Amino acid sequence: MGLFDRLRHELIDIIEWIDDSNHTLVWRFPRYNNEIKNGAQLIVRPGQMAVLVSGGEIADTYGPGHYELETKNMPILSTLQGWKYGFESPFKAEVYFVSTRQITDLKWGTPNPVMLRDPEFGPIRIRAFGTYALQAVEPKALLREIVGTDDDFQSDEITDLMRSMITSAFTQALADLQIPALDLASRYQELGGTIRARVVEQIDDEYGLDCPQLFVVNISLPEAVEKALDTRTSMGVIGDMNKFQQYQMGNAMTAAAENQSGGGAAEGLGLGMGMAMAGRMMGGAMGASPAAGPAAAPPPPPAAWHVAVAGQTKGPFSLAQLSSGIASGEVTKDTMVWTAGMEAWSAAATVPALSGLFVSQAPPPPPPPM
Repeated sequence: MGLFDRLRHELIDIIEWIDDSNHTLVWRFPRYNNEIKNGAQLIVRPGQMAVLVSGGEIADTYGPGHYELETKNMPILSTLQGWKYGFESPFKAEVYFVSTRQITDLKWGTPNPVMLRDPEFGPIRIRAFGTYALQAVEPKALLREIVGTDDDFQSDEITDLMRSMITSAFTQALADLQIPALDLASRYQELGGTIRARVVEQIDDEYGLDCPQLFVVNISLPEAVEKALDTRTSMGVIGDMNKFQQYQMGNAMTAAAENQSGGGAAEGLGLGMGMAMAGRMMGGAMGASPAAGPAAAPPPPPAAWHVAVAGQTKGPFSLAQLSSGIASGEVTKDTMVWTAGMEAWSAAATVPALSGLFVSQAPPPPPPPM
């Protein structure tokens, strides 16, 4: 401290703190050699408390108001200094201002996933985050246990400790409340109240702090669980799976009709799917008729044929659909086809099951005479 700073502090007899920050918990008033004049004016504003420390011992505490520092209003400091008949000379004491306002919008979160034993999904890992508020309620305990000789104590110097306490309280609250994973979102307020109560039990007497507010903003499930929930929700929205399949078949027919590269084969596919869907709808509408005897065995599934068209694989098609494509000229003798049981793709005319469909056709009529 320079000479002019020393002289300026010697002349100052007003002790006050004008807080221009929102996150300062404790601030020590700077004085040269900690000397305070007899009769100095102490101004404590609303939301503040002042604490005098002498010789490493916490002495008098002052709430909001205007004080003149003299023997009669410093009983503890007077006892420590041994002033029986007052004093005239400057005395040494440190003055700490403690903010008693709430420091809001502090954030907490689980640094690692917390394990939850859910009755429906089994063991799952969840994450949570939220906000909380911090407030000093007992300046002596705060100075003694946390601040020490720090001349400018900010809230972020204690946030790591607070987050650890909140995470521990959150884990314990999950175990005690036994809330299913699907009900967590509806019970954020209850969770926040339980966590806050546990945190306050640890910080009120020991550190002189209070946690007036604590909120759970979000609890997230693992990505795989969220996808499973989305799938379950989608199935619930779909409802009747038969109707949904009919809807999907209708979309496939529309896409096949709009596919210009498919040609007659694509049209045959659309026709076959349409007949299948119609049969499905008719069967659902008519219902099963009562049978006099045991039901006959179902027929074997028809062969499913695949056709190579313009470098792309189309199908599967039924034999009736292929026959329609051959009749329309879309499927020729050289068209490559394949079905289950064949070793490789082969020309349609070389496949025994299809060779009979390529019958010779009459030549086109001659042109009319000129």
